[in-house]
Amino acid sequence: MKRTIILLAFVFAISGAFAQKGKVTSAQNLKESGKIEKALETIERAIDPSNSKASKSIPWPKTWEVRGEIYQAIAQSQDESIKKLSDDPLTIAFESYKKALELDVKNKFGNSVKIKLTLLTNDLTNQAVQAFQDEDYNKALLSFEQILEIQDMDIVRADNPNAVDTVILFNSGLAAFNAEDYDKAIKYYGEAAKYGYNGARTYGLIANCYQQKLDTLSALEVLKEGFQKYPEDNGIVTNMVSIYMNLDKTDEAMKYLELAIEQDPTNVTYYFAQGSLLEEIGKEVEAITAYENAIEVDSEFFNAYYNLGALYYNKGVKQIEVANAVPPNENDKYQKETKKADVWFEKALPYMEKCYELQPDESATLESLKNLYYRLKLMDKYNEVLEKLGQ
Repeated sequence: MKRTIILLAFVFAISGAFAQKGKVTSAQNLKESGKIEKALETIERAIDPSNSKASKSIPWPKTWEVRGEIYQAIAQSQDESIKKLSDDPLTIAFESYKKALELDVKNKFGNSVKIKLTLLTNDLTNQAVQAFQDEDYNKALLSFEQILEIQDMDIVRADNPNAVDTVILFNSGLAAFNAEDYDKAIKYYGEAAKYGYNGARTYGLIANCYQQKLDTLSALEVLKEGFQKYPEDNGIVTNMVSIYMNLDKTDEAMKYLELAIEQDPTNVTYYFAQGSLLEEIGKEVEAITAYENAIEVDSEFFNAYYNLGALYYNKGVKQIEVANAVPPNENDKYQKETKKADVWFEKALPYMEKCYELQPDESATLESLKNLYYRLKLMDKYNEVLEKLGQ
């Protein structure tokens, strides 16, 4: 009699377990037939700890695998009523597959879960792209990070242990940067840079992250590292020049600027930057040469003409101040000093006129020409400029 009771209890236990596994199978069948909402209700009951019958299905790996399938189906659905069933179905699907692998100590479900993880990677990639288009950069970042986590799982990595997805690493950095998570951006860009992805540009992006964090010294260190790997890349050199100029480290800025000119002697902006830097530290003769070099490279480069004209114009203004300091009873000396100023104004004039030719509505140019024409007694041209200025 006792053996019969024990046997019956065992039979009931087995039938209860089969009943719960039947619920999981039922949920899977509902999903396959397109009844996603019903499938979701069924699988959630199978993992509900408050459901006494669920004690048999909760520890079963297949339960979690099917749950992952159902949430993936929610994400893939074009039906808005289905999409509303979960705010983040792909994350829940991923967590479900991980739970299935965790419970699958006998590795009965590993291969089927691995296939679903591969399909999940595709869904996460599509989700990340859409999130970028929607400017939801945090969601894009989460999706890319989940892809990286899948790729790093033992069951996935076993097929190709040395594989590195540099595209996903780089895109993770890009998403993190746009989400203003600069530490993560540095991390992922840095990983991509180790494998040479996007060459020198990636080092520039890492440096930009540090600059956003107001860590200029780290930005410079990254650029120096990039320069060692890609010494021919002008972008890195230009960034270094810019930072050194902002730090007022003129010698360092000039060193890399000269290097940039050596690498690309046809880049007009390098000569212009060199002229500006030289003028700033009082080396006007060298600055004039740099501006002239810029004009030689590009005869239509407005900024070089303007800065060169302004340099001569300002020297004339300073000379006027010298003349005005002459005592009133020394008229000959005053006239002599004034003529020196006119020499500078005459040098400035052709450059300002060229500026007017290139950009006829530039107000700063018109004001400079007005003063030059008046000073040099070119009254017809002076009146033309007045009319242009509406004065």
